[in-house]
Amino acid sequence: MPAWRLTLLLCLAEALNMAGYSAVAALLPELRFAWSLGNAEIGIVEGAFNVGYVVAVPILVTGTDRRDPRTIYLFATALGIGASLGLAFLARDLWSAALFRGLAGIALAGTYMPGLKILTDSIEGPKQSRCLAFYTASFSLGASASTAATGAIGHAIEPAAAFVLSALGNGLALLLVAALIRSRPGEKHPPMPAWGALWQAAHNRNALAYSLAYAAHMWELYGFRAWLVAYLLFAATGSLAPTGDTSYALWGAVLLLLGMPSSIIGNEFALKIGRQRQLVLAMFISVALALAFGAGSFLPFPLLLVLGGIYSLFVTADSASLTAGAVAQAKPGQSGATMALHSLLGFGAASLGPLAFGLALDIGGDHAAGSWFAGFAILGAGVACGPLILKLMLRTGSDDKGARDHRKA
Repeated sequence: MPAWRLTLLLCLAEALNMAGYSAVAALLPELRFAWSLGNAEIGIVEGAFNVGYVVAVPILVTGTDRRDPRTIYLFATALGIGASLGLAFLARDLWSAALFRGLAGIALAGTYMPGLKILTDSIEGPKQSRCLAFYTASFSLGASASTAATGAIGHAIEPAAAFVLSALGNGLALLLVAALIRSRPGEKHPPMPAWGALWQAAHNRNALAYSLAYAAHMWELYGFRAWLVAYLLFAATGSLAPTGDTSYALWGAVLLLLGMPSSIIGNEFALKIGRQRQLVLAMFISVALALAFGAGSFLPFPLLLVLGGIYSLFVTADSASLTAGAVAQAKPGQSGATMALHSLLGFGAASLGPLAFGLALDIGGDHAAGSWFAGFAILGAGVACGPLILKLMLRTGSDDKGARDHRKA
């Protein structure tokens, strides 16, 4: 299959698999009421998604070095169907919601990076970085589409309908991958326990630097995604009272959608000026915008949306470049383990970002503008660690490979 067709197919399948990804954020006031949760508790439910991802990544993603990633992808997609239906019909309180949200996180662990492994196994040379950038950008597309679709359907019908939609998306992705992507023989490497493979990958200093910086990025990104719609609601109404107005979810979807081209453009910029330089620039600008956006709840709503759009551009401007950097530095036979470690660190931080934001709101009160500013300041403090990590850990010249590949293209 041509590289562009495989990339398009996997991007579409991943976006479909993420149909329920943003449902909790899009319907946060309604679900908080339906499940009788506080702000920190809804942060636990959203964090459970990332905990499930983190628990599953060492097994599912390291396994792609030794078995066909397509098989893992199909299994995880089927699990996603079950998790979505569980959230629709069985979730009633904190622990049941957290359980099924955690299973949804496991499902994503078995699709997102294994899908990337299918790409890297099939595409080599200069095309690989660009295809990878489009694939990682499909994450933003999936998150944005999920916010719009689940928010609209959840408000028009009921929150459970949003998770039924998610199950349908998982089912379509399952059919696409099963019918159109062929199995590939597994790579011949000695068997190794998942944690042993991760330990080996952790000794790759340059790849680890990108993965730790990715963790700083994910702390900010997931806190932003989890609380964006709620923040827009607060800025417009002064409270988080449930409302039937779907416009806040739709505006949140528009802001998140900006992350898709930003990720691709950021990777192209990195190929031209050097990956480390691009990442440091993008991350420091993102810190400044986090503080500005968090302090902007008093602004006229259209102006706040413009500021949020600019912030969203820089929240994801480093995403593809960080992942491409880690993949490019992976040693032979360790690409799956390197991706697993990358996800483990990234989603470990992502599981804490929404919770930290929720704790800030519970301490200061979600009716206070200062509490929301504190939440965004916490996100900015996390991503500010990224440039420091890269400066201390990356060996000189380690980010030049992407630029050389670009000149050959």
